[in-house]
Amino acid sequence: MPLHSAGILLWRLRDGQPEVLLAHPGGPYWAGRDEGAWSIPKGLYENGESPLEAARREFAEETGITVDGEFTDLGERRMPSGKRVHVFALEGDADPARMHSNDFQMEWPPHSGRQQTFPEVDDWAWFDLPTARHKIHKGQRPFLDDLERFLAGR
Repeated sequence: MPLHSAGILLWRLRDGQPEVLLAHPGGPYWAGRDEGAWSIPKGLYENGESPLEAARREFAEETGITVDGEFTDLGERRMPSGKRVHVFALEGDADPARMHSNDFQMEWPPHSGRQQTFPEVDDWAWFDLPTARHKIHKGQRPFLDDLERFLAGR
């Protein structure tokens, strides 16, 4: 059974153009990687959670910010890894300099027996859609297209 996660694509208009908030994953595997490394803040569902509940919880864990408002369901897509990701768009604004995420532990360096703690997210930034298409994981790019279609239809 594939893993299911959900996230929130926060967007805003700047000079009439949409920008999206993306998160850069923390930890040693992503250190130094930029293009194709950024992500919509998201995470796995917990037992009994709806996709929107999971998305809101994960957004708070990965940014330190609680969001509410009129969510637009952008649907669910299968990622190249096989994971299913459900994304909701929300218009809003937030200052990346004030964001913080939860931490995780892993053995690092590999096979060292040493556990180290890393932030789940180590950076956040606003990107216009053309830039976001280069920064975001390739499997999540279609959500940017979905957002663009939604905004064009408003």
